[in-house]
Amino acid sequence: MSPRLSDAAWLEHGRARKLVAPWASWGKMRAAFRWDIPKHFNIAERCCDSWAALDPDRVALTHVSQDGSAQDWTFGTLKEASDRLASVLQARGLRKGDRIAVLLGQGPEVLITHFAAYKLGAVVLPLFTLFGADALAYRLSDSGARMVVTDAESLGKIDEIRVSLPDLTEVFTTTATAGGRDFWAEIDAATPYSTDHSTLAEDPAVMIYTSGTTGPPKGVLHAHRFLLGHLPCVETYNEDFPQLGDKGWTPADWAWIGGLMDLAIPFLYFGVPIVSHRMRKFDAPTAYRLIATHKVRNLFMPPTALKLLRQSESPTLGVDIRSIGSGGESLGAGLLRWARDVLGVDVNEFYGQTECNLVLSSVAGAMDVKPGSMGQAIPGHEVAVIDDQGRECAPGEMGEIAVRTGDPVMFLRYWNLPEKTAEKFQSDWMRTGDLAVRDGDGYFTFASRDDDVITSAGYRIGPSEIENCLMTHPDVVMAAVIGVPDPLRTEAVKAIVVPRTGADLTDLGDHLIQLVRDRVSPHVAPRQVEFVADLPMTATGKIMRRALRDG
Repeated sequence: MSPRLSDAAWLEHGRARKLVAPWASWGKMRAAFRWDIPKHFNIAERCCDSWAALDPDRVALTHVSQDGSAQDWTFGTLKEASDRLASVLQARGLRKGDRIAVLLGQGPEVLITHFAAYKLGAVVLPLFTLFGADALAYRLSDSGARMVVTDAESLGKIDEIRVSLPDLTEVFTTTATAGGRDFWAEIDAATPYSTDHSTLAEDPAVMIYTSGTTGPPKGVLHAHRFLLGHLPCVETYNEDFPQLGDKGWTPADWAWIGGLMDLAIPFLYFGVPIVSHRMRKFDAPTAYRLIATHKVRNLFMPPTALKLLRQSESPTLGVDIRSIGSGGESLGAGLLRWARDVLGVDVNEFYGQTECNLVLSSVAGAMDVKPGSMGQAIPGHEVAVIDDQGRECAPGEMGEIAVRTGDPVMFLRYWNLPEKTAEKFQSDWMRTGDLAVRDGDGYFTFASRDDDVITSAGYRIGPSEIENCLMTHPDVVMAAVIGVPDPLRTEAVKAIVVPRTGADLTDLGDHLIQLVRDRVSPHVAPRQVEFVADLPMTATGKIMRRALRDG
């Protein structure tokens, strides 16, 4: 009979893995924190196999299909499947350091492929299912991916470009179909891989491409230890984590570092079960039903998803949320207040980027929350605002967010781009390209991407504060602010707004301009307001201001 941990023993094992001292004030947690990165570390061993050895029958994943049916996957079944797949991949020629792409929506096959690849020391390349053939061709070619795991729906795109991908030797499909090896049949026929995980913490594990909003996408290569670098934020945005009954879900695609590393993989590290469900398009009533039906208590919700929840009807009966984390865009006071009033929980915002994720956070209870601020540096991460010379800016002075080098969550390098990698660093800092202000208490307030700054009448204006203000109006669903050419001011501030369905637009533009004048400052108030049906966004839900400017 398989060993079975009691809930109390499971909780003890999960909490023994925590990196942050017992949840307390932010200052105390930061002061007590010390990194202890082992020489050898493997994500699959920590997130799957070690739990399978302790309690193979404990549920790790509940996968919810499109028809609403659900299937549980235990740590034991995930280990067995990933061991067998590792044997298959090794037999087909995948070696340490090789790249294997995963072109799938949320589901067990994603985790099985990740774990199998990590066991071999290979590098996983997550890809969005919404990518077209050109986007896929660029990433697969640039990375030199040897293999792809996909489904029948996306196989056509791979077939279209395969002739241009000489490095791509194998394609696996999760449904039996012509043109790819049968993922499940290969697993069923294989002998489990049994070699010990021998990766170093510094060995490459994951490569995620940037969204490419400011140039061609770059392959961001991360080591196994980057999982450990994410844990302080995950532990703190989920207060007193883990708890009995905790269960995580995010609508964010696991091809995005947010969906993968802000919730899914770290939760499994702690032995906390997660839910997977592929939402072709985010739908608030469906999300509420899933949360209620599967008793999800812990969420990572991108800002766009929270805004859509706010526009929907009240939550489904049975929704009982314990924690919400969010990142990618500032939420603003109105959205934070709605979550507290309607969902009964504070949304803890955090900041990071593909190259260096989860380094700032605003956590209710551990610090005084300042709406509009991204909070303070997370325990274990040293973050500053620096000028063009790499010197720390004075409080209140705008500069570039930078993270001290040596941080375990920091990327190894850009793939095949040594010059771009070198440009990312200056003395002891990794530059993010994001502008912000840090106040005297250590709170960071985002201004904009460096190339999103609006220069108007001598002022450098960041769009985020204006967008947050516009979003407080009940008739505004989404808003973006850009600079447009102006012969007198160099640039004038323009707001592009998605209005609420049925809103009266007659005087809405004037009301929004006055709102910013009154609530922020007259000098940043938009001089133009344009109403549109939707805004261009990256696959990760960030507004593409550059596309708006170019359009």
